[in-house]
Amino acid sequence: MHNQEAFLGFKAAGVVVAGGSGNRLGGATPKQFLVLAGKPMLLWSIETMLRCNKLAAIAVVVPAGEENRVRALLPHAWNIHVVAGGASRTDSVRAGLAVLEPMLPDRVLIHDAARPGLSPAVIDELLAALNEADAAAPALPVADALKTTPTVSSVSRDGLVRVQTPQAFRWNAIARAYASIIDPAVDDLALVEAAGARIALTPGRHELMKVTYAEDLAVAEKLIAGPTVRVGSGFDVHGFEPGDAVILCGVRIPHTKKLEGHSDADAGWHALTDAILGALALGDIGDHFPPSDPQWKGAASIKFLQHAVKLAHDRGYRIANADITILAERPKISPHREAMRAATADAMNVPIDAVSVKATTTEKLGFVGREEGIAAQASVLLST
Repeated sequence: MHNQEAFLGFKAAGVVVAGGSGNRLGGATPKQFLVLAGKPMLLWSIETMLRCNKLAAIAVVVPAGEENRVRALLPHAWNIHVVAGGASRTDSVRAGLAVLEPMLPDRVLIHDAARPGLSPAVIDELLAALNEADAAAPALPVADALKTTPTVSSVSRDGLVRVQTPQAFRWNAIARAYASIIDPAVDDLALVEAAGARIALTPGRHELMKVTYAEDLAVAEKLIAGPTVRVGSGFDVHGFEPGDAVILCGVRIPHTKKLEGHSDADAGWHALTDAILGALALGDIGDHFPPSDPQWKGAASIKFLQHAVKLAHDRGYRIANADITILAERPKISPHREAMRAATADAMNVPIDAVSVKATTTEKLGFVGREEGIAAQASVLLST
């Protein structure tokens, strides 16, 4: 049923305003067409509206002359209507409402395409709020100090909120407001306020931030797409040789032997270093610190680990967590485990609760079971 009768069982519709030029953002491309986390900004809100299955129709208001370009970008959904906007936001919203009016909705959401962080939960909350109100909007408390300029005087934050979009309306309330409008208002909510409409505020979302300036793009992308994560794993093994202690995860543990290696043979940190390098796709510890290079003879493995951590930081990643498992029959690791965690956390400059150190035996099997050496494996999660 791709006709007007198909809408009679529905109650809500949406207007996505994407008709601005984005002058404050700079650049030649209007911001609604800029790619954000892999797709044009305006698509984020439209796809969310389609996914929530609560809106019978969506009017997408775009700059005049851009209708075909936008239709080519949008999903092939029969209930999306592309319409040219006007000279002002008020004119654009009016154009969107006009294309929806024949479909007889009794509720409408009006949303800015420059707020791509819309979620189905926000839509559900707004539509539910209209059961008791004529209009509703998401709002966040004002957290920053407020000052007037140029006198730099303080303004009380008490009772103030930051109102976002979408703003939801009973159709009759917003239709009457637009029919009688004389001067443009700061937002659609202001148009119904003057008529004494009952207004409800629902929880706002930081993800609903408006992209206005160039620096907002990176923030919005991170809020919407979430962090980029990478996982790496590492493994290392060293045999025993005569000595009186082993070094594992930066801690000297008394023993009847020591681990043989070109450096200090810290199998735990070598495995962790390889895990970080692997997550970054930057090879392994031997590529960065060749055992043939005499400068690394007897070197403390903290140098290797901190080098890998710096490479991660230089690429915009942080260490989210690390998990190290030591495979050894002897010495016993558990008495030293907390010191190993603390040393590893300190070396990587992360909280200690981001580091796990465990130990296990191999039940007398293999070279570890025969006490010929110690192995270690590590996994790490990197996050932007």
